Amino acid sequence: MVSFATYLFNPSYHLKMAHYLLLWFLASSYLHTSVNSCIDEERRALLTFKEDVTDPSGRLSSWVGLDCCQWKGISCNNITGRVEMMNLQNAYMYTLSAFDGDWDEMEYSSLGGKVNPSLLSLKHLNYLDLSKNDFRGISIPEFFGQIKSLRYLNLSSASFGGEIPPHLGNLPNLNYLDLGEESDYSLLELPSENLNWLSRLSSLKYLNLKGLDLSNTGVNWLNVVNMLPFLVELHLSSCQIQSLPPPGNISLASLLILDVSFNDLKFPFPEWFFNLTNLRKLDLRGNSLSGPFPIEFESLKSLEHLDLSFNSLKGQVPKLRGSFCNLKILNLAQNQFDGGIQELLGGLSSCPNSVLESLDLSSNMLNSQLPASLGMLRNLKFLTLYNNNMNGSIPESLGQLSQLVHLDLSFNPWEGFLTESHFINLTRLKYFAVGRVDPNPILPIPLTFKVSYDWVPPFMLHKINIGYCKVGPAFGVWLQSQTKLLFVKLRATGISDSIPEDWFLKISSQAQYLDLSYNQIHGKLPLQLKFSYALILDLSHNQFHGPLPLWSGDNVVRFKLEMNSFSGPIPWNLDQKFPKLESLYLAENHLNGTIPPSICNMRNLLVLSLRSNQLSGEFPREWSLLPDILILDAAYNNLSGKLPSSMGALGSLFLLKMNNNNLEGEIPLSLENCTSLRNIDLGDNKFTGKIPSWIGLNAPFVSILRLRSNFLSGHIPQELCNLENLHILDLALNRFSGTIPKCLNNVTALKLWNPLHIGLQ
Repeated sequence: MVSFATYLFNPSYHLKMAHYLLLWFLASSYLHTSVNSCIDEERRALLTFKEDVTDPSGRLSSWVGLDCCQWKGISCNNITGRVEMMNLQNAYMYTLSAFDGDWDEMEYSSLGGKVNPSLLSLKHLNYLDLSKNDFRGISIPEFFGQIKSLRYLNLSSASFGGEIPPHLGNLPNLNYLDLGEESDYSLLELPSENLNWLSRLSSLKYLNLKGLDLSNTGVNWLNVVNMLPFLVELHLSSCQIQSLPPPGNISLASLLILDVSFNDLKFPFPEWFFNLTNLRKLDLRGNSLSGPFPIEFESLKSLEHLDLSFNSLKGQVPKLRGSFCNLKILNLAQNQFDGGIQELLGGLSSCPNSVLESLDLSSNMLNSQLPASLGMLRNLKFLTLYNNNMNGSIPESLGQLSQLVHLDLSFNPWEGFLTESHFINLTRLKYFAVGRVDPNPILPIPLTFKVSYDWVPPFMLHKINIGYCKVGPAFGVWLQSQTKLLFVKLRATGISDSIPEDWFLKISSQAQYLDLSYNQIHGKLPLQLKFSYALILDLSHNQFHGPLPLWSGDNVVRFKLEMNSFSGPIPWNLDQKFPKLESLYLAENHLNGTIPPSICNMRNLLVLSLRSNQLSGEFPREWSLLPDILILDAAYNNLSGKLPSSMGALGSLFLLKMNNNNLEGEIPLSLENCTSLRNIDLGDNKFTGKIPSWIGLNAPFVSILRLRSNFLSGHIPQELCNLENLHILDLALNRFSGTIPKCLNNVTALKLWNPLHIGLQ
């Protein structure tokens, strides 16, 4: 048996014991700090801060308990337990959309109120981010200038206002300062000492003053910035800068990124600007730059990103020979460049190894063919030639751009064919656009997809945008295989095939936009589908038949099925299927039955188009439930009974077309509330009573008034003479008495008016 003494004098035993003791010590230390890692004084300071902050969405609801280091947005030092970071940026991403409530959601998730000085108790705080919140114009707290440990301060897009406290210049360790405003307009103002406080931030590497008015600073802003020896990144977008200061002792040797976009800068630039030879990114978009591309830009040989979009540059697209071999992103969109891009591509491809990844030449006046040398840009990921006048055939060398992700060739009059060779190596392609994709093009373009029906492309697109060029007649395998689509527009593409139900089923789970309009697609649609993310569903102007599909979508705002051959009744529960619907187009089908009352529960409805069907029965009585309806077109049906007395009660109607039905009774008096009416057509019905005088008094913008073929009687009201915008007046085939108001001859806008049809003098 091994004695205790053997262990006692065994070196390996002692080594193992030392390891066990060390592990025990580390574990107990970890447990100790994890339980008591939050300093009590700092925890109380944070709770005091929380008391003064408004938090409608409960983002700080985790701020309970003893361990503040576990609270959302708070980070502590692992050893000392001191609070080092407060990241309270509003993480809600606002996407500018006309169709949803993103702005309300962002406001709801924003912090506001006051910023309590209790934060001064956080002696080791080096990171403070309050960006993208809403402090409703309150001043930036002066005490921020006393938090000497701060290295990172982000107050951007948080609606702080008033003068910027110069006390911020007392932060010697600050590396990052962001006071920018995403809306391009800042509530902040410069203090009386102008920007001199900035010069004391000797450690600053990042500065963003976007939206701050610097128009009255003269050369001061440049002199101050020049005193920041370590500045790497400078953002002065939308600062109302009208010119760059003249030559001086300007170095800015450390500057790598310069953004002076959306100001009022003009050429020529001073010499010091072109001595910024270390620049990697230069953003000059949205200024007042005009004339040809300055040759002096060739001195900026380190540039990787150059943006000159949204200016008025003219002449040939620059050659960019030799000096721009480091360029990864080039944006010359929204200028007035003309000619071709042969020399540009030649210059870029002359580099030993072109690294260009993004080329945007959209919305210029380019008017030549696309050269085959395009295929030499093997690293290209983003290419857009949108909205030019480029013509001829598209070269097959396009298919060699194996890194390409985004390709937009739309709004150019291409001709010829797109074949499988054009796409042979585009394995990464996610976005593809070609043709005229505007709603009302002048003519289709003579471009045809010439691929075999069974061709399976090497890509899986997320967005396809093709309009007014020939893809059909078949809905081939290359389209059927695209089942990951978020955005689909195949408008007027000559498809006269049926589409497999399985394709609709696969894209419905993620599609946000679906437009297959103006084709000759036939067959039945899947009866039930849920489009969880879709905003727009447009299958109008096709040859679909069968019952209306019982589709649904919580976010759908526009549903267009007009000009097909659908039959049967309108589903009774559309309000539940599409709770946010704003536009419903079912015109020119073969629908029958009554208009379901549930349509009046669609509180967001702006447009209801039911024209040219076989609908019967009375119009729903619950009309007053639609507060914002603008357009109602139920003409050319078999509707009967009276119009609801509540029609127009909320005054939003812009266009009312109920002609060619069997409606009776008097024109509802409640329509007098609709002061924005432009078009009233109640002709070819059985209305009785008089023409209401409110049409000339309360609806001054009416341009079309058509009441023909009814049983209206009485005098034609003099008030109609007040309709200065009246183009068409048709009162024929009624039972009026008296004389025609002579003042109608003074309505100079009238284009169609024949008093003989009324039967009066």
